[in-house]
Amino acid sequence: MTSRATPRRTVLFAAAALTTGCGSDDGGDGGTSTSAPATPSAPAATPSAPATPSAGAAPLATTAEIPVGGGTVFAKEKVVVTQPTAGEFKAFSAICTHQGCTVNKVADGTINCPCHGSKFRVADGSVAAGPASRPLPAEQIIVSEDTITLA
Repeated sequence: MTSRATPRRTVLFAAAALTTGCGSDDGGDGGTSTSAPATPSAPAATPSAPATPSAGAAPLATTAEIPVGGGTVFAKEKVVVTQPTAGEFKAFSAICTHQGCTVNKVADGTINCPCHGSKFRVADGSVAAGPASRPLPAEQIIVSEDTITLA
């Protein structure tokens, strides 16, 4: 019985093919991350002219429910609404850009992710502490009188 030697190139190609789907570029969730690709986005600003919410859109909160210098996470809607300064409201995705966990609280001027400790600034969603390296994407809201609604 004779055996044939497999060319080295074939072995390397097979090894590369087997490992292609096994890694992750952001810390090891095996490619199951649900985070979106990085796209620059401007923070959502409070409209200067009175706006009206979409027909049938349920309000998220009243302006009084969002603390100045803090915010509130709306997990069901996957959005976090902040009030960096009195009367200025912003909204961001509640999905952490590191590995797709939902942020769970706003404290001490940051939006916090429970999974790996990433923190994002309430003023603009930028990264205050990693491991996340991308800001939270802005979401659009409408502030009409004392009601905050997703746009």
